[in-house]
Amino acid sequence: MAPLPRITAITVLAAAVLYVFTLDPSNMASLSRIAAIVVLAAAVLYVPVRRWAAGGVCESQARMDGKTVIITGANTGIGKVTARDMAERGARVILACRSLEKAEEAAKEIRNQTGNKNVVVHKLDLASLASVRQFAKVINDAEASLDVLINNAGVMGCPRWETEDGFEMQFGVNHLGHFLLTNLLLDLLKKSAPSRVVTVSSLGHAFTSGIDFDDINYEKDYDKGESYRRSKLANVLFSRELARRLEGTGVTSNSLHPGVIYTELHRYQEKLIHGAVGARFSKVANKIIEGFVGTFGKTMEEGAQTTICCAVAEEWQNTTGLYFSDCVPKEPSAAGKDDEAAARLWDVSERMVGLKS
Repeated sequence: MAPLPRITAITVLAAAVLYVFTLDPSNMASLSRIAAIVVLAAAVLYVPVRRWAAGGVCESQARMDGKTVIITGANTGIGKVTARDMAERGARVILACRSLEKAEEAAKEIRNQTGNKNVVVHKLDLASLASVRQFAKVINDAEASLDVLINNAGVMGCPRWETEDGFEMQFGVNHLGHFLLTNLLLDLLKKSAPSRVVTVSSLGHAFTSGIDFDDINYEKDYDKGESYRRSKLANVLFSRELARRLEGTGVTSNSLHPGVIYTELHRYQEKLIHGAVGARFSKVANKIIEGFVGTFGKTMEEGAQTTICCAVAEEWQNTTGLYFSDCVPKEPSAAGKDDEAAARLWDVSERMVGLKS
């Protein structure tokens, strides 16, 4: 879902507040004043907050001619922006997406915008280990090299659905699918060294205390938000452990927080809010959040900058095992630096995806 146009987003904050109280006209006078204060505050704060929220910019002019880049979930959002940037730099860009129709539309658009005809599409459903294996086979059979793998796709806040293989959806897609994909492409990445693995995580990883290894598939008391946070922590731990295992191979592994952006990842947000505030206010609360993020959050282009930086910047070519935000290394949470948990997660994940019996 695209954010509201910035020129109108500020007014949404006030309009949404007023809408809540249209069911009770007696509250309109006081709410009008509140709405006016919200608009005034937003207008005053807009420029300084927007400058801060925009974050870092990838200033690297590195070309990617002759290099191959795979981006999961590249048909929309920051994945699509990243794909366009890679194409502009001359890379062979492979859009790895669940919907071939949407991916082909995105690829066509990117080819037209960049003039790079070497933008291709392959089907990849991260909720199916069979699909991951088939995709990896196609890549390993057809591609001579793989210079950058960007694990970008994800799902957030969905009901407790299960993947084709019976895993809780958020953990299955956000972590296990990418875990298997990366492992199946490791030989090609090593062959192509120096090469990079870039995993899109989230600041959300810092708001959970750790992976619950006793209920890793979240079969007890499922919580949508906590499941998402754990899956993003799993991204950080996976990237960290991968870097340790790849030491000396010329393949680097880093994770990142892209920033606060309203993308299609939020497609289940209203349902999530519904559970918290009820049906009466869920649509309004969703509009308030959308308006706030549309006003003060990052654009898709701004949100893609850290991914792009980790993928191409010369200064980070030999940097591995770190967590980035706004194009520079940042400290992950204490749980995100737990090397014992990272090693345990790797072992458990290997068994779950069938890499180890």
